[in-house]
Amino acid sequence: MAPAPSTLTGVQIETATFPPAVTPPGSAKALFLGGAGARGIEIQGNFVKFTAIGVYLEDNAVTWLAGKWSNKTAEELTESVEFFRDIVTGPFEKFTRITMILPLTGQQYSEKVSENCVAIWKSLGIYSDAEAKAIEKFLEVFKDQDFAPGSSVLFTQSPSGSLTISFSKDETIPEAGNAVIENKLLSEAVLQSIIGKNGVSPEARRSVASRLSELLKENTTIATATTTEAEKVVPEK
Repeated sequence: MAPAPSTLTGVQIETATFPPAVTPPGSAKALFLGGAGARGIEIQGNFVKFTAIGVYLEDNAVTWLAGKWSNKTAEELTESVEFFRDIVTGPFEKFTRITMILPLTGQQYSEKVSENCVAIWKSLGIYSDAEAKAIEKFLEVFKDQDFAPGSSVLFTQSPSGSLTISFSKDETIPEAGNAVIENKLLSEAVLQSIIGKNGVSPEARRSVASRLSELLKENTTIATATTTEAEKVVPEK
């Protein structure tokens, strides 16, 4: 079931605009905006934003999540480790766009992401040679990149476990990716490192929880109404 149109709005983070829906590189599907927020750190009492992050999900994510999470508030979802693990590992496509607010080199960005992914795997006891090799490929893809303000890193995550990595000099979405890494744990860890427990963007995490909370409730209301109408239909004898 598709998200309700009333909830499908875009989000503005500094100068970065995240539209209500996009078609990711390497995909033929339009994904809806699950949520968006900034990543930054406190420097001398000021919150300095480095990147703006938008997380998109395939439509069937709403139906898949609704049965378990539709009765939870946005606050409860925000605090739930399991809810975000369900998003990260769920059998639907995900797309994440990271747009630079301040300049970063590809090496700076990829090393930090890799560090966060390895920390997640080690905490779960699942770091193996396959993941080490995936990290090497990941670092290689980024080594010659430089990201000016307004440019973006794009991650398309397929349910099969492939991670398509793309780059854009602005907010446009290319049709094809720059590289594809076939490693399900890496694909999941990239998103986990953003919105999961101790993720780099609590703001994006809260946004996803808030927007999905409304979508899940609307999905349940519509499903209940549909069932009620169906029960009113008396079959002919």
